[in-house]
Amino acid sequence: MNKAIEDIRGQDSADLKIKLGELRKEQFELRFRGAGEGSNAGRARNLRRMIARIMTILGDRDRQAAAAAAAGDKN
Repeated sequence: MNKAIEDIRGQDSADLKIKLGELRKEQFELRFRGAGEGSNAGRARNLRRMIARIMTILGDRDRQAAAAAAAGDKN
């Protein structure tokens, strides 16, 4: 498995939400300055991928919590 995913899975959801906000802010700033210039394009790509990884992990956790709550309601 990807090392970045393993690192993200090891973090708390609250920390991931904070990190997600920081990454989105940086992404906005890159877009505002123009990401088509040299190394900024690579950074923009890395930001998009990291944001997607974090959102995937947070979504998985939300679905697991909902499933656990639904299973608890049935008992």
